[in-house]
Amino acid sequence: MDEVNSTLSRSRGQVTAPDGTRIAYERYGDGPPLVLVSGALCTAGAELPLAGLLAPRHTVVAYDRRGRGASGDGPAYSVEREIEDLAAVLGEAGDGAAVHGTSSGGALALAAAAAGLPIARLSVFEPPYSADPAAGAVFAAHTARLTELLDKGARDAALELFLSGAMPPEALAGMRGSPAWPGLREVAHTLAYDHAVLGDGLVPTERLAGVHTRTLVVDGGASPLWMREAAGAVATALPRGRHRTLTGQTHMVAPHVLAPVLAEFYAED
Repeated sequence: MDEVNSTLSRSRGQVTAPDGTRIAYERYGDGPPLVLVSGALCTAGAELPLAGLLAPRHTVVAYDRRGRGASGDGPAYSVEREIEDLAAVLGEAGDGAAVHGTSSGGALALAAAAAGLPIARLSVFEPPYSADPAAGAVFAAHTARLTELLDKGARDAALELFLSGAMPPEALAGMRGSPAWPGLREVAHTLAYDHAVLGDGLVPTERLAGVHTRTLVVDGGASPLWMREAAGAVATALPRGRHRTLTGQTHMVAPHVLAPVLAEFYAED
C-alpha cells in the first residue's frame, strides 16, 4: 500500500467547524471528490488503504473525527456538532462530493444526509444498528456501562468492554498487550460519541425515509447475521437505497474487495 500511496498526490490540511473545533484531514488523488468517514477508534490513517485504491479516480478526503488524531475536541459532545464537522469537510472537498462511511461512520454519514447535507452520492459499510427491537435494551445497558467507565477515566476497561463484543478473550488479551493499545486508549473516550451517533441502536427507519440521496449499503457475507439483517433493513428504509453483500467478507472488510464496488457505484450515471 505504501508503494501505491507514493505514486499519488497527498496533502494535509485543516478546517474549522462552526463551534471552533479544528478538524484535520488528508487529501489524496485527483478527480470527483469523495469523503471517507471512519468508524469507532479509527483516525484518518486507518482509511489510507481504501483511499489509496480510490484515489486514482477520485480526490479522496479522509479526516480525523473530533477527539481523534490531529483534530481538536469541543467542551461538550453532540451528534449535531459531528454533522457540522462533516459539513465543513465537505466544503473543503468541493461541490458534488460523495461520502463513504464505515461502521459507525456510516451511521454518522446517514445522519448527515438526513440532516440535509449536500451529499451527491452515499455509500455505507455495515452501520452497526440492529433490526431487532429487543436489542434496544441491550444497547442501552451497554451504553450506560460504557459511559460509567469513561466518566471514571477507566479507558482500558471501556476498551475491553467495547472490543469484547468483537473478538474472543484470547484475541482481546493479545491486543491489550500489543503496541496498538496505547493509540486505542488515547481515543477511547470517543466511543461515547459513536454510541450517541447510533441513538437507541436500532435502524432509524423513519429518519432514513427522508434521505433521498442515492445510497449503496454494503455488508459482508461472513459478518454476523444481525449485522447483515441491519444492512438490509437500512437499504429497505432508504427511498433510493441499494443493498450489496460481499461474499466472504467480515466487518473488517478487505479494501481491495470493497474499493471496486464503491468505484463502480460512484461512476454510475
